[in-house]
Amino acid sequence: MLKGFFQVPKAVNEPVKSYAPNSPEKAAVLAEYKKMWNTTIDVPLYIGSEEIRTGNTKTMTAPHDHKHSVGTYHLAEKSHVEKAIANALESKTKWANMAWEQRAAIFLKAAELIAGPYRAKINAATMIAQSKNIFQAEIDASCELIDFLRYNVEFMTQIYGDQPKSNSDVWNRLEYRPLEGFVYAITPFNFTAIAANLPASAAMMGNVVIWKPSDSQVFSAKIIIDVFKEAGVPDGVINVVFGDAQMISETVFASRDFAGIHFTGSTHVFKDIWKTIGTNIHHYKTYPRIVGETGGKDFIVAHPSANVKQVVTGIVRGAFEFQGQKCSAASRAYIPQSLWNDVKSQLITDVKSLKMGSPEDFGNFVTAVIHEGSFDKLAGFIDQAKKDTDAEIIVGGNYDKSVGYFIEPTVIVTTNPKYATMETELFGPVMTIYVYEDKKWAETLKLVDETSEYALTGAIFSQDRYAIEEATIALQNAAGNFYINDKPTGAVVGMQPFGGARASGTNDKAGSALNLLRWASPRTIKETFVTPEDYRYPFLGE
Repeated sequence: MLKGFFQVPKAVNEPVKSYAPNSPEKAAVLAEYKKMWNTTIDVPLYIGSEEIRTGNTKTMTAPHDHKHSVGTYHLAEKSHVEKAIANALESKTKWANMAWEQRAAIFLKAAELIAGPYRAKINAATMIAQSKNIFQAEIDASCELIDFLRYNVEFMTQIYGDQPKSNSDVWNRLEYRPLEGFVYAITPFNFTAIAANLPASAAMMGNVVIWKPSDSQVFSAKIIIDVFKEAGVPDGVINVVFGDAQMISETVFASRDFAGIHFTGSTHVFKDIWKTIGTNIHHYKTYPRIVGETGGKDFIVAHPSANVKQVVTGIVRGAFEFQGQKCSAASRAYIPQSLWNDVKSQLITDVKSLKMGSPEDFGNFVTAVIHEGSFDKLAGFIDQAKKDTDAEIIVGGNYDKSVGYFIEPTVIVTTNPKYATMETELFGPVMTIYVYEDKKWAETLKLVDETSEYALTGAIFSQDRYAIEEATIALQNAAGNFYINDKPTGAVVGMQPFGGARASGTNDKAGSALNLLRWASPRTIKETFVTPEDYRYPFLGE
């Protein structure tokens, strides 16, 4: 596992295609979208070499047209989860012993399959399953996923090449073993790239995986499974189960061979998982690795020196792209009184210009939220804001679920900096703004830091370098990804490693070598060439 014996292709970030009118990529993805839309699929469990159809199924629908079925998927029983664990463990030795460059080749091939023949398929599936417009699908399901696979191979080679010092009589080396047992990957609905990366990153380091995708993402997860199979991931390395999350997790955590969890989802669920693992700790062979990225209540802070158009664009893109359903999405903003009238006017104009509807229409900036539960939660907060005396909706505020789960991009202005929607993660297209007095800049930074339990992303807009430095220092614990004069979304693999602390997760930085290190258990090997044959040291004398 030493660097230098094999050269792997240098990782480069995948360029984003334009999907401009009359472009070949637009025609290709629309053709694939229509084909998928008019064809129903049946998704089995993938355990070892078997595709298991239990007969207990759920229907998959598109959020923007929830009466339209695109297929069904099969639900696991406890016995299927136990079988998946057994298959993973049976596959472990052969996979762990495979030369690292062979594992690398599999995932590099997967990246190229997505970049080429699967690009339109995985984008179209993400548009249908998660109601992403084409740009959001392209930067997620294609570009970010390709980047994860390519860069993780490069990070893996860097890790294996990191070796200790030796001298002429002693050779020291590190062996980067996979974890002893199996890894459990729980993935979210909102990013196809995350759904693939969580099991793939652990597998790349020689681990075997039980993967439970989100129920709301199974349709596009099927494309990931197809890609992995075609790329050559051996049977049993990544086993895929769907169904009751509590039952699946309880079965996994009951196994003595559970060695780690790679999780993206809600803070509440992650804390419960941590508690369960702690309760079971005496049962496990090893201390499980717990890696999780959870929620965010992400902020934008404008200094009085900020450029108004830049601030407004940061709010619109940061809060309303993909309907605000990003862990990193901006959902609270702090605007100085001196800029407020201009920001308000431009913000209302821009939000009113946003088109909403099906992702099949490339003119739509906003589509539907993921499911009825999300819709009802968001509608409830919007209705409450309409009643509260310390809140005012200045644009948006309408919603309709008759065809799809559509929530208008909504901006609430509050006089209460601790108003509910300033503190609560909504995971939808709702932005709440607090207008502060210019002279209270320092106090406002303190307010930003103390308002939320989360610490995922945040942004500062300013043309004053002293103010930028002040904010960077004051908010050092408020965000794991901090942006200066940019929206707080859109972290690029290899450029902005992603993750936050506090209630936002373990900050293990997906898109960097730091994350991959969590899926390795190093062993130090010392080899002495001329071994001593007398216990006596010189200090003992003759």
